[in-house]
Order: sequence, then structure tokens, then C-alpha cells
Amino acid sequence: MKRIVVVGASAAGLAAAETLRREGYEGAVTLVGDEPHAPYDRPPLSKQVLSGTWPTERVFLRPRPALDSLGLDLRLGTAATGLDLGSREVLLADGGRTGYEGLIVATGVRPRRLPGEGAHVLRTLDDAVALRDRLLPGRRLVVVGAGFLGAEAAAVARSLGAEVTLLEPAPVPLAHAVGEKVGRVLSEAHRDHGVDLRTGVTVVRADGNGVRLADGEVIEADDVLVAVGSVPNTDWLTGSGLAVDDGLLCDEFSAAAPDVYGAGDVARWHNPLFGVPMRVEHRTNAAEQGMAAARNLLKPLARKPFAPVPYFWSDQYGMKVQAHGCLRGHDDVAVVEGDLAGRRFLAAYRTGDHLAGVLAVGMPPKTVRAWRQAVATRTTWSDALGSTVSASRA
Repeated sequence: MKRIVVVGASAAGLAAAETLRREGYEGAVTLVGDEPHAPYDRPPLSKQVLSGTWPTERVFLRPRPALDSLGLDLRLGTAATGLDLGSREVLLADGGRTGYEGLIVATGVRPRRLPGEGAHVLRTLDDAVALRDRLLPGRRLVVVGAGFLGAEAAAVARSLGAEVTLLEPAPVPLAHAVGEKVGRVLSEAHRDHGVDLRTGVTVVRADGNGVRLADGEVIEADDVLVAVGSVPNTDWLTGSGLAVDDGLLCDEFSAAAPDVYGAGDVARWHNPLFGVPMRVEHRTNAAEQGMAAARNLLKPLARKPFAPVPYFWSDQYGMKVQAHGCLRGHDDVAVVEGDLAGRRFLAAYRTGDHLAGVLAVGMPPKTVRAWRQAVATRTTWSDALGSTVSASRA
């Protein structure tokens, strides 16, 4: 291959570009990104950047000399607008085209929005800086959505002295993913820190002055953050012939078509470890899939299935939350170590007959690693809990 194009200049795209060079590829590598910034890390945006404990420069994934050493044709601030599979060309917003012999799609996701103008979202570095500069003591922030992103932002805002209202349509935040009892423990931490957490409410409009609920109530605010999920950035693939369904559809090798691979938040691929299609919006998966896609593109006769144990973490009010595996859609959950009341526990999740995932709060790394290994080896539920006498349903 004389030229490989990577569309998406974040963690997955950079990991793919670096892997191409590390594997000995000497051809041209074009890295296309719609933001003007060099590749940067997103998890700190809702934590260290939003709180002001990190300068913005610290989020960049590589210093400029290291990035320059890759010899990339770097196209920043230029979004991809279309793909012609027949001619093997990526169409760009500036009117240009770039040909390829291999393509890696790593265009990530964008935030879902609500009707109204002026509300914040939190996806980019610019988003984080804009909200950070508004979080002052005594100011009123409404956060719509009590998932992990909204919860982290609420926790940071409280630490800065802002008055926070956190709104969630579900009766228990995160219950669909982690179970009701675990979700309740995580969400009660907000109330303990002075957040006005309201569940079972639906926001129909959000703007710069507050939100309107479905029952007509208006909650006024100085700022509103909408954190109600995301949409895969696949619009530019419309009409390309690639299959899209809540992400770019890929096989177990992360391939979407001959010489076309997906990586990161935008890719929905078949994970053979769990036997189900997945689209994972977490930092570790982005880097790992970017590397896997690059290797499989370069070595088509020695491709390896991409079969990771997904991992994510969250920091809220001093609680370190870690999760390994596939928690969504679980059939059962049990607390196998620690206790919920003390917010120091490890919960195990069953899907079918196997241990599908674990979630830990405040547990030592050694303990978490052992359970993660059990997930990776597809340990049966009975074997996983066999040595745990006091497991309690959660």
C-alpha cells in the first residue's frame, strides 16, 4: 500500500497511525481530523480540565516533536464529508479529496442535543474550557443526564462551589447498566455532596437560561450541560456502500469492507469473546482497537480477531469506579466483596451461564485484576462465585 488514510485524529486514529509506523509501514499516512487541535485525550475533559487542575496542554497525547516524527500528512480542522469506495477516495470539507489503498475509520461520536439554544455539551477540549470558565462558586448549573459523564461533571462543579441540579429520566441512574442497587449507591453520593438529584423527570428543552420539564416546570440556571448520550459520526459515510447501524458495522477483525477498518467509538464490531456486537465508547478500547485495525490492515493473511475485555473508569467525590467486561444486558448481579453501604465493593455480573463483567469501587488493584482475568477466560458463573460464600444479590 502506498497510502493509508486514517479519518479521525483522536485516540483511536493516533493509535492506528503510530501502529502503522511501528509495524514498519513506510508509505504515506494521512490523518484527517475535524478539530484544529492535535490528538488529545478525552477522559480528563470531564475531570482534570473541567476542574482546572490540569492545564489544557497536558491533555495532548504526544508532544509535537513525537507527532512530527511519524511523518504524517496531517489534515487538522478538515472534516471528512464523503467516501467513494469505487475510486478509493475520501472527500473533505475543504473541497479536496485524498486517495487511499487502506482506510481506517475512527470518527468517534458527537453529543446528543435537546431542543433549545445555548446549552453546553462536553465532548471536545473547547467544550470543556467553555464550561470550566463558567463554573464559579454560587453559580447554578443544571446537568441533564446522570450517566457517568454527567455525574463526573456534577461532581466537579460541586467541588468548585457551584449549585448543581442533576436531572435523570430513569428512576435510578445507571440501573440499566449496573443494576438498581449499585446505581443507587453511586447516585446517592451526589445527594451526600449537596447535589439536587431528581430522577424520573424528562427534559423537553434546554437553553442558556435553564430547562423545561415535560410537566411544564422550569428550572432556571446560569448554565446547562446536556449529557444524554451520543451519536456515532457516520453521516459522512451515507451513500458509500458501507453498512451503518448505530455505528460502522465491522466483523470480528474490525473490518467493514476490503481494506477498510473501523476503530474506536464509531465502530460496532462483533466481539468473539462475548459473542455479541459491541460499540464501546471508552478510551482504552479506542486505543486498543486502533492498534488492532492497523495490524489487520497491514497483515491481511495474519489477521487476529479483536476480542478485548472492555474497561472504563470514573472518578467522583473521591470514589474510583472501575468496570471490566460487558455489564449491559446482564441477567444477574451479586456483590462478591466489600459492601454497598460503605461504597467499597466489587460486584459481579452474569449473562447466561458466564461471568460477563465486574464493577469495583474503592477496591485494591490486585483484587480487581483477578476478577478481570476471570471475565477474560469466560469463567462460568458457578465457578466464579464458588469460592465466594457471602455473595449477596444486588
